[in-house]
Amino acid sequence: MEAPHNSPAAEAAGSAAHDTVTVALAVESPEQMQALGRRISGVLRPGDLVMLSGELGAGKTTLTRGLGEGLGVRGAVTSPTFVIARVHPSLGDGPALVHVDAYRLGGGLDEMEDLDLDVSLPDSVVVVEWGDGKVEELSDDRLQVLIDRAVGDTDDERREVTLVGVGTRWAGLRAESWAPWDVAGV
Repeated sequence: MEAPHNSPAAEAAGSAAHDTVTVALAVESPEQMQALGRRISGVLRPGDLVMLSGELGAGKTTLTRGLGEGLGVRGAVTSPTFVIARVHPSLGDGPALVHVDAYRLGGGLDEMEDLDLDVSLPDSVVVVEWGDGKVEELSDDRLQVLIDRAVGDTDDERREVTLVGVGTRWAGLRAESWAPWDVAGV
């Protein structure tokens, strides 16, 4: 088996400024990835920006499905690759989930203006797959979720997930908050 792929986002997170907090977790299955999404949803609030990075098939949409379950939103959370963005309204009094797939978008925030993410952000949780270099300007505070998986011809479901809290909003992100996952504190 080859070593896990380190994405440019993971490398950038490793060299990020001092206002970041990093937690590394091992996820063994799609069910655990979805459970991690539910767990993360418990700390999310309106105005949060979550950026997901990882190879195709790494589990970004599976994690987002868990976020949607935890937030109690309407509609099945599926990949928005062909529609670019989906809004899942809350079934209760929580925030809506705006799920964006920026894979097919080329440029920075200018190309995403038509999505009105800056309008949606204050009242919603905005989750952007493939958003590196495209949506960072939306907020000084964001949670970056980096998902690394083994590459090559393998059926290994294990993922290394790194949560990188950027900005003061995420200063309290701590490894011990994420037990029972195998935390390799960074």
